Amino acid sequence: MDSVTTVIPPQPIVRILLVEDQAIVRRGIASLLGLTPGFTIIAEAADGIEAVELAQRLLPDMVVMDIGMPLLNGVEAAGKIKAKNPEIKIIMLTAYDSDEFVMNTLASGADGYVLKNATPESLSAAVRSVMNGADFYSPSYPPQVLAKLRNKLEGGAGDGAGLTPREKEVLQLIAEGRSHQTIAELLHLSIRTVDTHRNNIMQKLNIHDAVALVRYALKKGLAEI
Repeated sequence: MDSVTTVIPPQPIVRILLVEDQAIVRRGIASLLGLTPGFTIIAEAADGIEAVELAQRLLPDMVVMDIGMPLLNGVEAAGKIKAKNPEIKIIMLTAYDSDEFVMNTLASGADGYVLKNATPESLSAAVRSVMNGADFYSPSYPPQVLAKLRNKLEGGAGDGAGLTPREKEVLQLIAEGRSHQTIAELLHLSIRTVDTHRNNIMQKLNIHDAVALVRYALKKGLAEI
């Protein structure tokens, strides 16, 4: 009787776009994921604007992205990526174990939330879990806690306070110390429009000085020092 050889089909390669503004951290994560069987890093980005552009052009399977980045934070970048290509999976990386950051992640449509102090195996497991269609959140946020945060978000208690996506971008850049001229150039707006956005932001938030505005952006995870 002839023996039968079972052929196991190869697993599909997960094409990953890695987004992290700190070069040394980015290289470490890239090495970890690049050496994991079934994963390949197809591109790297250092800010949210570059991440959105690369995701649109390369259409990766997965984006692994830091939350706190210059120019456009990870939450806003995730929202833009998902709006154009909802099939792209996104895992947010952060050093902050915070309800605000988790709620921001949920609001963006991202699929996972992993702390930077997690083990390498946890990050790899998160990528596999999300690619298999499941959400993956830090063990600090079990399903019952996530459910409460989702309910809180649906009740309007998120970071937005009625701000439009453009106003959030302007707020982040103000918190980073960018001048109105620089903000206008980065967002392709007139200085007058930037001034209008700033005034609208302060009115909506009932904040009337620049220091308090920066403090709000940092607290809500819209910017990072």
